[in-house]
Amino acid sequence: METRVTVATINLHGQEDRWLERRRLLVEQLMGSGADLISLQEINTRIRQATWLCKQVNVRLSGSDKKPFQLVQKRHWRSFSGGIGVLSRLPILYNESINLGNGGQVALRVHVELPSHQTMDFVTVQLDQVPFEREARQDQALKLMSWLHGYKRVPIQVVAGDMNETPDGLAVRHIKQSFRSTFESVYGREPLATYPTALLEQVPDHAFCHDYIFVSKAVQKVINAKLFCDESASDDNTLYPSSHVGLLATLQV
Repeated sequence: METRVTVATINLHGQEDRWLERRRLLVEQLMGSGADLISLQEINTRIRQATWLCKQVNVRLSGSDKKPFQLVQKRHWRSFSGGIGVLSRLPILYNESINLGNGGQVALRVHVELPSHQTMDFVTVQLDQVPFEREARQDQALKLMSWLHGYKRVPIQVVAGDMNETPDGLAVRHIKQSFRSTFESVYGREPLATYPTALLEQVPDHAFCHDYIFVSKAVQKVINAKLFCDESASDDNTLYPSSHVGLLATLQV
């Protein structure tokens, strides 16, 4: 029996840059994505940002703040308010995290049950944000891959998040030794850019592809992949859901 699962990733950009205005766009575009699993980065845990987002999406989809999504989140080791998380429509069997060192980043693995009764790891991660720390991100990628290939390894794995690294970067190249990129599988290249959007008042001179969804070899096919959370407000072309655009992919597993 063919099983399809839709996965996504979006960097929330914390509560920076017009959060109270842009949060409605996030809710609307998450609702319209059809995603089963969503990787979140730069969550502001102090204001319970992801909890608010999960409840808003649930209420508007089902009338209940308890379904269809469950939230799992993990705070970074050296942060009082920053973290990562996963929104899941699928039953969660367990979750684990690992400290990636360096800047205190963590990776969060959520083990879910698919409709076919197979199981899958969905991993959310954000690597070191310092631009020139390419070796640090490579070290974090090595730790991440060792963790996923080690204890409790399962064949079907998805890694989604903000790698803070361009496609030719050391960390991305290392991950691609055992995983393939969903966007690249469909288009033969990575997105031209996923950061920044016009939300930022001071836009950098260059745009970068920093966000990815990677899948293990056991994933049979990447059916489609596209950008999402990439639409501005209808009345303000500088108001976006985040400083990043997200990625969305439908997989055959």
